[in-house]
Amino acid sequence: MSLKKDKQKVLGEVFDQQRIAGFLVGEAPAGVSRDYHLLERAYRGMKAENFATFVQLFLAQNLDINSTGPDGKTLLERITGHRQSAEYAEVLRAAGARD
Repeated sequence: MSLKKDKQKVLGEVFDQQRIAGFLVGEAPAGVSRDYHLLERAYRGMKAENFATFVQLFLAQNLDINSTGPDGKTLLERITGHRQSAEYAEVLRAAGARD
């Protein structure tokens, strides 16, 4: 007997403007800045091109691109050492994020 996977891998997921804007909705866990939480969630869930659109929407709502996480680091400071973060870091720097 073979077991079926309960979920299929989704490839080529489409991120339209509405889907990207949906990442601006939500509350942060206790002890975490909401602005930081939204940025980190978008970073983890989007391709760099979609993240660039998200950051523009984020800034349009006057949210803080330099908000810090529980460790006291901004998202840019935190991702700088990640292997595939270069494009994301460029987007953040262009938006005024500090390292």
